[in-house]
Order: sequence, then C-alpha cells, then structure tokens
Amino acid sequence: MKRYKHYSFDLWLTLIKSNPAFKLERTKIFEQRYNPLEKSFQEVATIFRQVDLMCNSINERTGKNIDADEMYLMVISMLNDFDPGFAAVDTEALYLEMEALLFNYMPDIYCGDTAELLASLKEPGSATVSLLSNTGFIRGVTLRKVLHALEIGQYFDFQLYSDEVRLSKPNKAFFQLMLDQIDRNIHSELELHEIVHIGDNPVADIHGANQLGIHSVLINSNQQTINCLR
Repeated sequence: MKRYKHYSFDLWLTLIKSNPAFKLERTKIFEQRYNPLEKSFQEVATIFRQVDLMCNSINERTGKNIDADEMYLMVISMLNDFDPGFAAVDTEALYLEMEALLFNYMPDIYCGDTAELLASLKEPGSATVSLLSNTGFIRGVTLRKVLHALEIGQYFDFQLYSDEVRLSKPNKAFFQLMLDQIDRNIHSELELHEIVHIGDNPVADIHGANQLGIHSVLINSNQQTINCLR
C-alpha cells in the first residue's frame, strides 16, 4: 500500500475490541443495584445495547457528544420505565467503579499484528500516527490508560477523544482538529492526499475523512484487516 506521511486511526473495532466478560459483569451490577422492577438479565443487557446504539447514532447525526454519565443515567432511567428518580446516583463514583471493572476485564487487541504494524509505520521516522475516537460508556481518560496497558499507546503522537472535545465523527470539525494537531516541525509541507484515516465505520470513519479530502481505509467490518497497510 502507498506510504502516507500521517496515519489517523479509529479505536473501537479497529484497534481494540471489548472483553465480553466486562459487559457481562457490568450488566450484573446494574441488574442487582438499579433494577427495582426486577427486569431480567437479558432485558438489562438489551437496554445497554439500545442506549449504546442510540447515543452512537445521535453523535454521528449531530457531530456532538453524549457523555458517559448521561448514558449510564439513560440506562438507569430505562430500567425504571423512564422514571427520572435517579437524583441520588453518584455518577462519578459509578463511572470510577465501571473503570475499575474495565481494568479487571481489559479490552483485547483486535488483531495480533497491530503493535508490530503501528511500530512499522513509524520506522522510517517520517510518518506520524494519531488516534481519532468517538467515545461512549468509556471516556478518553480511561482509554489512554487502556492503550498504555496494552502497550500500544506509545505509537501515537497524539490521541483525540470525542468526550474531551465535544465533537464526534463524522463531524468535519473533529477531523480538522486532527489535522491541526499534526506536528508541522516534522511535516512542514503536508498535503491532504498524504494523510489517511483508518477505521471500521463507513459513516463515521470513511465518510468523515472523505468529506474533508483525506484518504480513508475501511478495515474489519469488511474483508480487509489492518495488515492491508503494509
């Protein structure tokens, strides 16, 4: 594949994937603690999935960001048939508990060749690499720790997360932030065709990149893996 001067990556389902045990244990906690109507485990799991899909769709449509604490409150509200009586919920304590749970059941690298591939992109010393990720139930501050623990964080010159900048892909402004962050001391002359964004989502990643005029590569949701970048 053509060599680019800057590589931008999506995160979820591009570089990493959820550990199924994390979602299982998270569902158990909400079933036991926030479920006075005694909905089934499967119903609680379905609510989590519905909130995740809904918020992701809203973020893609508006280009803005719904925060993790808002998403957890949505789950609790839906568990209680939309009763708004969640004023007593300490959302920050809840988030920290979910973060600790995540570290007990760490996400997995999507492809075993990921670390080697990321390292190879930077070998010549001329390419820079960044992360451009929409977030949901897990904040950017946590994902930075995850990437460090998975030993791939060091390959990124910078990381941008939707919850931290209040923007979501495919919003052109989010991609523009990525362009503005590229180190011009390394790339004093950088054309849009010398930048590529890699992700699994045809809307958020591919359309988002293309509307700004940079190249894009779809992986994992099709028949192509990250190894196509070699």
